[in-house]
Amino acid sequence: MKLKEDINPLLLQVFRSVVWVYSAITFIPWYFFSGAGTNIERARRIKARSVSGHPAGPYRASNSQDKLVAWMHPGVDTLDKMFEHAARMFPQRDCLGTREVLSEEDEVQPNGKVFKKVILGNYNWLSYEEAYEAAKCFGSGLAALGQRPQCNIAIFCETRAEWIVASQACFMYNFPLVTLYATLGPLAIAHGLNETEVTHIITSKDLLQNRLKDILCDLPKLRYVIVVDCKSTSWLDMPRGIMVYNMDTVKELGSKADNLAVARRQPQSTDIAVIMYTSGSTGIPKGVMISHGNIIAGITGMAERIPNLKYDTYIGYLPLAHVLELSAELVCISHGCRIGYSSPQTLADQSTKIKKGSKGDTSVLKPTLMAAVPEIMDRIYKNVMTKVDEMSKFQKTLFVLAYNYKMEQISKGYGTPLCDSLVFKRVRGLLGGNTRLLLSGGAPLSAATQRFMNICLCCPVGQGYGLTETCGAGTISEVWDYNTGRVGAPLVCSEIRLKDWEEGGYYSTDKPNPRGEILIGGPNVTMGYYKKKCNNGEDFFVDENGQRWFCTGDIGEFHPDGCLKIIDRKKDLVKLQAGEYVSLGKVEAALKNCPLIDNICAYANSDQSYVISFVVPNHKQLMALAQQLQVRGTWEEICNNSQVEKEVLRIITEAAITGWGKPFCLTFISKLDSEPWTPETGLVTDAFKLKRKELKTHYQEDIERMYGGK
Repeated sequence: MKLKEDINPLLLQVFRSVVWVYSAITFIPWYFFSGAGTNIERARRIKARSVSGHPAGPYRASNSQDKLVAWMHPGVDTLDKMFEHAARMFPQRDCLGTREVLSEEDEVQPNGKVFKKVILGNYNWLSYEEAYEAAKCFGSGLAALGQRPQCNIAIFCETRAEWIVASQACFMYNFPLVTLYATLGPLAIAHGLNETEVTHIITSKDLLQNRLKDILCDLPKLRYVIVVDCKSTSWLDMPRGIMVYNMDTVKELGSKADNLAVARRQPQSTDIAVIMYTSGSTGIPKGVMISHGNIIAGITGMAERIPNLKYDTYIGYLPLAHVLELSAELVCISHGCRIGYSSPQTLADQSTKIKKGSKGDTSVLKPTLMAAVPEIMDRIYKNVMTKVDEMSKFQKTLFVLAYNYKMEQISKGYGTPLCDSLVFKRVRGLLGGNTRLLLSGGAPLSAATQRFMNICLCCPVGQGYGLTETCGAGTISEVWDYNTGRVGAPLVCSEIRLKDWEEGGYYSTDKPNPRGEILIGGPNVTMGYYKKKCNNGEDFFVDENGQRWFCTGDIGEFHPDGCLKIIDRKKDLVKLQAGEYVSLGKVEAALKNCPLIDNICAYANSDQSYVISFVVPNHKQLMALAQQLQVRGTWEEICNNSQVEKEVLRIITEAAITGWGKPFCLTFISKLDSEPWTPETGLVTDAFKLKRKELKTHYQEDIERMYGGK
């Protein structure tokens, strides 16, 4: 994973000699004053053990061998108690922050497209006390509008402060909260709302106008729509029987003395807090029933892996309907941290909605904590490396030497403060310059991207593993562990077993490491799928000790220090015509970091002898390749050019050999898709995981063509 050092061997030797002298002089004082020795010991220690002594487990964290942890504070076993505890402990601390919109304007691009650009001001903050009172009044107002305890209420809204206020109101008044991704299609949205029989829905003006309005007639139970935007809007063309209220109006209604005086029915830890609909990556979204106790256990386990969690600033921009983002924000709230809100379009100075010359959200907020899905980290990695290729020879040489030097030091557990301040400061500034921990989840993170983040952003990456069915909790790597490709040891709230999978050839008795399907157990394992008893019997079970377990379908192996590595997925494994098994996920992971590829989906039919792939190419890299091949035309024409396709196939085959040691039988590539896969296209989830069923439908004609019309 080292970068190629294109430099005179003599000069390289001089550089290494200087570095050696510098390291020798500074090492001893740095080692003792920085506490590096302690961190190295922590990284090398055993982090989890099998409590049964059997290689199949169950494995528990070293500090929870006797008992799994279910809560942070004694008696705080529901989310309303957690928020009340935080408001009492940190009343005047900043809680939820939103940037003021100073101006908006349309900007015409060279290709004639019009993009909306914004200039944003500083963050305006609600304190913990103010956020708690707002939630209390909003919950009271919802009750006054007829919302009843233990009756479902839906939220269909972008990530913003009002989302958290509304959710906390529902937790206080024991209204089970149904969450739906804003990018789901109309049929999936209607399915979730009708299945849960909601009468009230909380949404935004944009989503009501553009996504909900057309399906309101298909929601027979719906009676009230609450719009979170501050500006009141009259909605005259609503279907008969549906009332639209502004969030402030509902809070005002709830703040009346007679409404506040009504006793609220507080939830129990076993009551449903959230019915979280999945992204639908494998079919129709399923609603996962998550109790208050499940979430409290999950965030307790996560918080234990983040050291010194106290005065941090977290930037929220991932969908709150995703368990990773919701859990991360609840962890922050439980510890009195502040959360500033953003969006993928305003995150950085170069983001699509930020007017040139003005500041993106990370530059203003300067977060210390951030969650990201691998797709976003991969984009940062590719963009920075493209910039490096465009540097002068001197700048590029300096960057490469510093990068490789820091990689060597990190692998030993050491830091490089001089390189950080002189070489990587500018890259670190992309995320505000203060980031001390990146949390990665939602999909596997490649070793190359993880190491890049460690080096260039100068912070550890806590790679985690969990699912909606386990409240996002399962494992998280420790900040002192700089190994790549692993997801860490089980959290203190979870335990993990490995179940033999004979068809795939994975057994707990395998050498050198036990392997098998990952089963997660603990108080964070959810109550099952809403109205899906048959699925609950297949995916969940309770053992002889009353412990609840979830069968993940992922294949993992435990390393000797108790850390888990995800190595395969049962649903990604395809048996080809000749009897050979191919893991589609491994094909994609091996090729994802190829500069030519922005996204890739591998596909195979069991009655065929080879794998095919669909590729979204990187615009800049493909245009440069076309120029080398002397191919001219529009972007779409270049993507469809057979000469370009053939050359791309050659390049990614080389990348496969480099990345995994052997090529894949990619006999054809479909037309290089000129349109990126985004959640809005319905081809990827909000966490940018591939929706294989939708991709297969989208490319059905190409599949038939590439398989010879069979």
